[in-house]
Amino acid sequence: MQLPRALVGVASDVLRLIVSFLRSSSAIRTENLVLRRQLARYIERGIKPRRVDHATRVSLALFTRMFDWRTALVNVQPATLVRWHRLGWRIFWRRKCRAGRPPIPLEVRRLIRRMAAENHLWGEERIANELLVKLGIRVSPRTVRKYMPKRPPGQPRGDQRWSTFLKNHAEAILACDFFVAVTATFRMLYVFVVIEHGTRRLAHINVTAHPSAEWTLQQLREVIGNNDDRHKYLIHDRDRIFATDLDDSIKALGIEVLRSPFASPKANSLCERAIGTVRRECLDWVIPMSVAHLRSILREWRTHYNQGRPHSSLGPGVPDPPKELVVALKSESRHRLATHVLVRMRSILGGLHHEYSLAVAPPCA
Repeated sequence: MQLPRALVGVASDVLRLIVSFLRSSSAIRTENLVLRRQLARYIERGIKPRRVDHATRVSLALFTRMFDWRTALVNVQPATLVRWHRLGWRIFWRRKCRAGRPPIPLEVRRLIRRMAAENHLWGEERIANELLVKLGIRVSPRTVRKYMPKRPPGQPRGDQRWSTFLKNHAEAILACDFFVAVTATFRMLYVFVVIEHGTRRLAHINVTAHPSAEWTLQQLREVIGNNDDRHKYLIHDRDRIFATDLDDSIKALGIEVLRSPFASPKANSLCERAIGTVRRECLDWVIPMSVAHLRSILREWRTHYNQGRPHSSLGPGVPDPPKELVVALKSESRHRLATHVLVRMRSILGGLHHEYSLAVAPPCA
C-alpha cells in the first residue's frame, strides 16, 4: 500500500502547486515568511518532527528543483536531499533501461520444472533439445537453466536418491533381516525374513535358535535357487552374521549385495515394515510353545500374508493371489453385492484373522 499512498500524496502536492500559481507572488512570499516563523518556534521548543514518508521525499525532490532550495531546508540535511535526487534518477533509468527478453509462458516454465524433477540425469541442453524436437518449443539452454529447480549444495547432477534406486529395481531386489521371538519358556528364537520388493511377497521365513552364516546361506539358497535369475540384488544390514565370507557366497549365486548404512533402518524399510506387521498382527497375539509351534504359526501367517492380506502399496492388492480366487461380480450399485453371490469366510490362526471371498450362490430349488 505504500506505492498508492505515495502517488496520492504527490498528486495532492502537485494540485496545491497549481493552485499557488493562481495567487499573487506577494501573498505567497508573505505566507512563506509566516510559515518559516512558526517552524522556527517548533525548532526552538525542540519538538522532534515525524519521520518523512515516501510522498514527502518525492515532493521535496521534485519541487526543490524550481528554486534555490539550500536556504529553505530545515528538517533534513542538504546531503539527504541530494541522495533522494540521485535515488530518483537511479530508479528512473533502471525502469527505462530495463533489458532482457520477456519471460516465457507459465505453462512452459512448469513443464521445464517437471521435466527436471522427473529426469535427474537431464541438464539444460537435454531439456532444451527435448522441447525443440518432441514438442516444437524453441527455448535456449540458458533460459531452461534459469527456470530449473536449484539443487541442494553438495549434491551433484544425476545423484539418485535411495528410494529412486529401489523403485527402479524393485522387481529384482530381495531384502532380508532377523528379529527375535520369545517362546512360553522364555527361550529366544531368531526369525529370518526375506521379502521381495516388487511384489511385497514374503518369499521366505524360518526360525532357528542358533543363527549362523551357514544356516543363513542355506535359507537364501532356498529363495534364490528356483527363481530363474529374476533377483539381482540383496539388501541386508551390517549385522555380524553377514560376514564377508557370506557375502562372497551370495555373490557366487549371482546376487549383488547392498549393505545398508549403520543405524539406518529406513534403508531397508520394506523388510522392517514386514517384520513389524508380523509382530503386530501375529506374534503379539499368540504364544509359541516351541520351535516347531513357531514354525507352524509363521507358515500359516506367510500364506495369509501372501494370498489373503491386501497391501495398500499394491493398489491395494494381494501379492500372490490364489488361482481359485473368485473375481467380484459387478453389480448395479457399488454399495451393494451382486445378486446370487455369497460371502465366504475362512479362519486364520484360530480366529485371529479371517479371509473373505465371494462365491456364487447355489440355485434355489
